[in-house]
Amino acid sequence: MKHKPKPRIALLRERAGLTQLELSRLVGVTESTIQNWESGRTGTDHIERIIRFCKALDCQVEDLIEYVNEPSEAPIVAKPNSINEIHQLLGTEEPPSVTSPEGELVQQPKATSS
Repeated sequence: MKHKPKPRIALLRERAGLTQLELSRLVGVTESTIQNWESGRTGTDHIERIIRFCKALDCQVEDLIEYVNEPSEAPIVAKPNSINEIHQLLGTEEPPSVTSPEGELVQQPKATSS
């Protein structure tokens, strides 16, 4: 006859000085999930499987998961250093500027293709 395992979560939680609510927030589950795990209503089969994994692979629980940095949403792009680089990125290249005899900057008209 197989004995139903009794979780030690409550004992370990109390030893750590945590309430069920505090533990639930640390673990990322609801308080009722913690209550169910502590009472043995749910979760013990998953814990037993993890224990069997660790025994079979001769490893610690932490060894089962590889933590990797998640890529950021957008790729990092170098900031443009000039207005010309901005226009190049946007595909709106400005015509070259020239200085008038009076020393003022003047835009050359864009060449149009026919």
